[in-house]
Amino acid sequence: MNLSKVFSASIDGIEASLIEIETDINVGLHSFNIVGLADKSLSEAKERVSSALKNSGVKPPSKENRKIVVNMAPADMKKTGSQYDLAIAIGYLLATKQIKEFVAADKIFVGELSLDGVLRSVSGILNIVRMAKDRKFSEIFVPKENAEEAAIVEGIKVIPVSSLIELINYLEKRSEILPQPKTTIGSTLSSEHQLVDISDIKGQENAKRALMIAAAGGHNLLMQGSPGSGKTMLAQALASILPPPNLDEIIEVTQIYSAAGLLKNNSFINWRPFRAPHQTASPAAVIGGGQNPRPGEISLAHRGVLFLDELPEFRRDLLEALRQPLESGKVLISRVKNNLVFPAKFILVAAMNPCPCGYYGDEEKECRCSAFEVFRYQKKISGPLLDRIDLQIVVPRVKIEHLKNKERDTKSADEMRNKIIKTRAIQYERLKKYKILTNSEMSSRLCDELIKLDEEADKFLKDIFENSYVSARGYYRILKTARTIADLEDCEIVGVNHLAEAFQYKIKEKE
Repeated sequence: MNLSKVFSASIDGIEASLIEIETDINVGLHSFNIVGLADKSLSEAKERVSSALKNSGVKPPSKENRKIVVNMAPADMKKTGSQYDLAIAIGYLLATKQIKEFVAADKIFVGELSLDGVLRSVSGILNIVRMAKDRKFSEIFVPKENAEEAAIVEGIKVIPVSSLIELINYLEKRSEILPQPKTTIGSTLSSEHQLVDISDIKGQENAKRALMIAAAGGHNLLMQGSPGSGKTMLAQALASILPPPNLDEIIEVTQIYSAAGLLKNNSFINWRPFRAPHQTASPAAVIGGGQNPRPGEISLAHRGVLFLDELPEFRRDLLEALRQPLESGKVLISRVKNNLVFPAKFILVAAMNPCPCGYYGDEEKECRCSAFEVFRYQKKISGPLLDRIDLQIVVPRVKIEHLKNKERDTKSADEMRNKIIKTRAIQYERLKKYKILTNSEMSSRLCDELIKLDEEADKFLKDIFENSYVSARGYYRILKTARTIADLEDCEIVGVNHLAEAFQYKIKEKE
């Protein structure tokens, strides 16, 4: 019987799916067809595979006067990409009996072939290996360049392959390929990736306090101020005080970057991402999606920071599309045939001017905008979006005496980082059984269950809820912010001073 079955995998969004590749050889005029909803890059695989086989010293399909059909199941799932080349080549060799039969049911083959038979790296390897482990496969064959990334996953043998002929020799037991050793990952504060250190910021003590709370509890932050007051620099400095990611976070982020093909020369992402899309970015680029759905900027900022500079200049539909991910920590991309879910737990940091000219409320420079222009500019940011931002601060101009001070306060910067790491550890112990990491991720039920107020704080909370307009969402966000402020002071009970500080960061919403 001239029929073979081998396994490969596809990437849809960031999820990997198992693909069964069947190769059938029939008598007839020469033809080589790939069926099963293959896209253009996959249809061209027959040319790559034929040349790779020929240049590896085996009989290629072009020399066979027979009908070759390669079926990729499930047939109703669209197949994209070039990662199936290796599996198609092995399936053809098995069907034509050019290599000895082996047990293929516990093996997955992934990789793109060059014309000379060398294996090229592909995207989404970490996602594929995790799927293979879940499906109880024992071996996965990957390009050598992807092997370190693949070996992050324990419990499955990763075989690094550099060329088709090397794999053929291995399968026929003529040579040995040593499995890739387990990849060890260490987290980092990633000084080479951060743009600004918090110790570079001169003055702005109130803004630094807000950054500290945002980093400690994963809270969203909006900064408003005149041009040149340091809003962008403050946002970039947030990356320098975020705690290093744990192993689970590193794997989550690496999966997203691997599926998007953005790992570049890295085998993993062991720092917290900082993403700053331009105002002209489309909703699909920021939220995710497209013809072949891929993660957007909010998913690439997962477990890190998404910085939106000049917030009112972004498209209105894009800003409104942020509301659901900010609430749920994920984004759902709906398609006719299936829905894709991308993780999107990020800290939103936004910066804006108070008016079109930028000087409304400035103590030194006069604003030349009319009241209507100021109102229209500020109304570009909707109430429901503002309601999801826990910390809203005004960033004043920096005084000249601060600018002239050339000393960097590295000691207080280190103290700030250490305090944030300690605060995150407190939250981890409290929240680990709920499988969340920060106070900002708590649901309203968890807030009621875990946040304990003293008697005076409880009375204060009732007073502010009755005497100022705070939505139910705003109420719980104030509670979560107050919990973070209490954690920074290592207080088990939330006091009135913690609630008062949390409330002052939300007070802008009633303007």
